[in-house]
Amino acid sequence: MARTKQERAVRTRESILRAAAEVLDEYGFAGASITKIAERAGATTGAMYFHFKSKEGLAQAVMNAQPDTIVPLLQSQGLQRLVDITLVWSRQLQEDALLRAAVRLAVEQGAFGMRDDTSYRTWMRIMTECLLDARDRGELLASTDPVEVAEFVVGACTGIQLYSQLVSGRADLPERTVAMWRYLLPGIAAPAVAERIELATDRAGSV
Repeated sequence: MARTKQERAVRTRESILRAAAEVLDEYGFAGASITKIAERAGATTGAMYFHFKSKEGLAQAVMNAQPDTIVPLLQSQGLQRLVDITLVWSRQLQEDALLRAAVRLAVEQGAFGMRDDTSYRTWMRIMTECLLDARDRGELLASTDPVEVAEFVVGACTGIQLYSQLVSGRADLPERTVAMWRYLLPGIAAPAVAERIELATDRAGSV
């Protein structure tokens, strides 16, 4: 009985989180009312406040759910895994409202009084782990600093998606992501490794 109630609570929370992402993606933080989110989720406002103490808390949960939309889809390791994170991210931003809302909130949060760098630091950690694994596999140049590269990729991806959103509604984001790696890989990877890294824009659907 207790397990059933717990499972129901998990499903309710996930439903609210997804509904919030859809509304936040469509209306932004200012236009996304608790009432709109509750209606979209098919939940009561009481249920919402049980799982999330405030609209700001809900926004933080959406922002920090980014890895959940990408990491479970990955199978590769080392440097290819790092590249695949960005390739899947570039495709998921076109298709997944949760990721779109999370990225939008992370970029725009200063406008509504938040300053939470958790999502950026989480990506930094995940990407650093990929690069440390790549180093252990002998895939990196001796001069490559995993932490510096991870920080650069997080910042570069942030800028690329903003520019792509402006010029094409992110339609060209996968191509721009591939272009980023074409220039970056020769500076961080052993030559033989750089040549074998798969960069096809349709790889996101097969990793």
